[in-house]
Amino acid sequence: MRKQKGFSLIELLIVVAIILIIAAIAIPNLLRARMAANESSAVASIRTINTAQVTYNSAYPTVGYSVDLVSLGGASPCTPASTSACLIDNVLATATAAPGKSGYLFTVTGTLTTYYAGTSPATANQTGIRGFCSVEDAVVRVDPAGTNGTDHAGCLKLLPLNQ
Repeated sequence: MRKQKGFSLIELLIVVAIILIIAAIAIPNLLRARMAANESSAVASIRTINTAQVTYNSAYPTVGYSVDLVSLGGASPCTPASTSACLIDNVLATATAAPGKSGYLFTVTGTLTTYYAGTSPATANQTGIRGFCSVEDAVVRVDPAGTNGTDHAGCLKLLPLNQ
């Protein structure tokens, strides 16, 4: 009789089946972990925008709060001005369209006395689930539906993130 070298087809199929079972278990957990990381990044970015808005208001008191996200940032090398204050990085300052920053899109509006900062997933249920927003009280609020309150009054109706 000849001595067998290598693996049989059945052995290879069993190994492939085991790998597929492990992948079926691991991939959904990996996707949930990625969405959680994206949400954490979005909350941190909203907090960064809050700090930048307060700094902007102090630096330009006659202007008030920044009217948009671009005014808080600026391309490198950045020279501070009311239209490009250099308070946030340019990646965040330009995250108003897909792909955004860490899977989230950001929006900022401001006036002399108030501002609104919001973020929502670029692709709902893929890059994130919840939306976040904040106003001049600097409390980050969460919208489980994935929007972000859409404006100043809508944001104030949402529950704070830490509750």
